[in-house]
Amino acid sequence: MVKQDYTVSFVTPAFLGDAEQNGSWRTPPFKALLRQWWRVAAAKEHNYNHVKLRETEGRLFGNAWLENNFSQSQVKLRLDNWRSGKMNAWAEAPKSISHPDIKFPVDANLYLGYGPLTRNKEAKKTTFKDKLNAAIQAEESNALKIIYADGSNSAIQNTLQIIHWLGTVGSRSRNGWGSLEFGGDGVVFKPLEQNNPLLQVISRPLEKCLELDWTHALGNDDKGLLIWRTKENYVSWREAMKDLAKIKIAFRTSLKFNRHNGQMDCRHLLAYPVTNHPVSVWGNQKRLANQLRFKVTKTAQGYIGVAYHLPCGIPSQLLNALTEADRNWIVKQQLGVWQKVHGILDQQMQRI
Repeated sequence: MVKQDYTVSFVTPAFLGDAEQNGSWRTPPFKALLRQWWRVAAAKEHNYNHVKLRETEGRLFGNAWLENNFSQSQVKLRLDNWRSGKMNAWAEAPKSISHPDIKFPVDANLYLGYGPLTRNKEAKKTTFKDKLNAAIQAEESNALKIIYADGSNSAIQNTLQIIHWLGTVGSRSRNGWGSLEFGGDGVVFKPLEQNNPLLQVISRPLEKCLELDWTHALGNDDKGLLIWRTKENYVSWREAMKDLAKIKIAFRTSLKFNRHNGQMDCRHLLAYPVTNHPVSVWGNQKRLANQLRFKVTKTAQGYIGVAYHLPCGIPSQLLNALTEADRNWIVKQQLGVWQKVHGILDQQMQRI
């Protein structure tokens, strides 16, 4: 077994809850994060075959379903402690931004963190939901030990490198909360650069990614990888998050609702549900997670916001619930919708 020690630090506050939804350091979310990005790192090697990939994942991370091959996990994680988060109240000053669909200024923190965050109407400020001890604050760190089978060394190392580049954890992590980084004595991770061989291995053309209904690769197009960074370097994570909120509003509101009420429309392809614009056959219970994700990264020049696209088709459970007309509409429109979103990001940000 190989044993490696790291320091894991949060760049932005993490809504990483325990059983009572209070902010707390726990290993299960980090184990889930490792598995999530391992799938992306290993997908090409398995020819993007989800059945073979799942079998290998089961043998590496443990399973109770492989016939005659049940196994415990060969990967173990240990945190130095499982302490509660230190952010006991949301004291961040509102970062007001404008939204074309809303008449009054919007707090960027609330826009990207709605759920664990809410608005106190009486005090007219953003607060934790239900006033719980809901976050691990930025700059908090913990010692993390990872133990794994020697034969898995390259796969685990590649996965940790990808997490260092793009990983976030906890509630609303796809919006940049819970952005993390690894460090430690003698630990060296490479910077996020377009020509890194590992990034090329885990990327596929956008059109190919949309053919599968599960997350398996970063997208690329004729301009390169679908990874962007903010044009500016900021002195704090707060300013980087504010910029990401403005960028999200820009690409979402560029997609207007032009079809009849209850039909699938362009903005539904980004994530679902959409406030005040339900798809009739999906109702309010169906969920489509964001494919376009954010992260805040700390560099020698300051903080930057990162956006990246892990494209995939609409999951079959959602697709099969739609009318035939809406399914045909998706086939014709899906690629063009994402290309329009990428065009907005090319204007608002810059490719790595």
